[in-house]
Amino acid sequence: MPPSPTSPTARTALSGPAGFSRPRTALLVVALLGLLVGLLPGLAAPAGAASLPGPTPDRASAPAPAPRIGAAAAGTFRNPLNTGPDPFMTHWKGNYYLTTSQGNSIRMWRSPSLGTLATATPLTVWTDSDPSRNRNIWAPEFYRFGDRWYLYYTADDGVDENHRLYVLESEGDDPAGPYRFKAKLAPPNHADDFAIDAGILQLNGRLYLAYSGINQYQHNGLNIAPMSNPYTVSGDAVAIDGAGGCPEVREGPEFLYRNGRVWMTYSACDTGKPDYQVWMMSMPQDADPLVPGNWRRHPGPVFSRADDRGVFGPGHHAFFSSPDGTEDWIVYHAKTTSVNTYSNRTTRAQKFTWRTDGTPDFGRPLAMGATQDLPSGDPGSGNYWINDDGRSSGPGGVTYSGAWNAGTGCAAQCFWGDDHWSDRAGATATFTFTGTRISLLSVKDTGNGYAAISVDGGPEERVDLHNAIRIGEAVQYISPRLPHGEHTLRVRVTGDHNPQSGASFVSIDRAEVYVD
Repeated sequence: MPPSPTSPTARTALSGPAGFSRPRTALLVVALLGLLVGLLPGLAAPAGAASLPGPTPDRASAPAPAPRIGAAAAGTFRNPLNTGPDPFMTHWKGNYYLTTSQGNSIRMWRSPSLGTLATATPLTVWTDSDPSRNRNIWAPEFYRFGDRWYLYYTADDGVDENHRLYVLESEGDDPAGPYRFKAKLAPPNHADDFAIDAGILQLNGRLYLAYSGINQYQHNGLNIAPMSNPYTVSGDAVAIDGAGGCPEVREGPEFLYRNGRVWMTYSACDTGKPDYQVWMMSMPQDADPLVPGNWRRHPGPVFSRADDRGVFGPGHHAFFSSPDGTEDWIVYHAKTTSVNTYSNRTTRAQKFTWRTDGTPDFGRPLAMGATQDLPSGDPGSGNYWINDDGRSSGPGGVTYSGAWNAGTGCAAQCFWGDDHWSDRAGATATFTFTGTRISLLSVKDTGNGYAAISVDGGPEERVDLHNAIRIGEAVQYISPRLPHGEHTLRVRVTGDHNPQSGASFVSIDRAEVYVD
């Protein structure tokens, strides 16, 4: 997809308004190259390809080579896992369970493999008829105490300042519920104050409510209060000074326990900023968490933006273990744009390790489409990818008809650093694949228009690829579940766009194929 016209790497394109034009001679070149390249062997993914997609040689105006089957990708996955922010996840009795912020309800995704969470059917586990707490439901987290699950969340009446903390209790021993409302959670010294992002500290047989709320350090500051059981706050909250970094907020506290210490990680900066990041403090496990001086802050962020990988604002995270318990993983949201925005926060996961000094090492956020090994003990999903240039890690590929551009101008916003794009009505991209579902990910941009997408020659579905800001590897389409076998998906350029768009481009980048 071409860079936005304001980008220093902006190129001209096929047609359209100022900044979106290409000489007619280029179209003839594209057509001639299409005839020649269609006769050449396809390009398979190189054996032992690096996990992190990187740029490939510029193929501006050249159509993709014919497809060729690459190495099987069973045992791997690629982000995103979900299009929502504020993730929380656990693995329980053979399934991963994931929640993200969804607005006016709590939804949960359940899947036996991390690789198939993105296409799992969401379960609505909670809606509320009480108008004081049924709007802007954020950051649900769920924990098992005894033989019940407790689901913590924040909600308001439509006014942000009225966000408060609440807890649900499951009727049985199932993280997916059903649930019933249990209680409002409010420390006596903050009985009716703003509060969001509950996290539960479990230490020496006791429970503590950690959350983000009003204190002397921030409006959204770190607070910890004692609990007498999973649904009752039993004392005043104490404020924890999360000094350092951006001044705005300290939110989303989470906990790790290892090497005789408890680690509290939290997010700092406004979540709309590209500098939203994870910080950390710790204390001995036998210390009192309600004594602020017991917490020692570690210098600098421990997980932050990676511009070279197209990752901005990584944070609001949680931790989970691999199915066999041998690996530690972080799940978090991040964006593919450096623009200050609350949109485009998608859920990703990656493994982390521990340093020899006993501290967690979260590394750097991986590129959105980085191929990772599934967690140890995961049964596998068999997912594979198809790149816009025809490379594939499984059976299938993509071919083009009509006039298309191709190049590397989208850089880190694209899978393998390249994509195809066209605004010529009637131009098509046809994916062939073997599996049960296919999803399409590509750039959304200010100059994008409508694509018409059909599966196996069926009815077309009109999909709007426009966005108010440019973002990369956005989930544009997920097919219905199909019988396992060979299928085709066709993307047709309509030449139409909504009134807010400046042009009618359609971009082709990455397809993710599912075989479950």
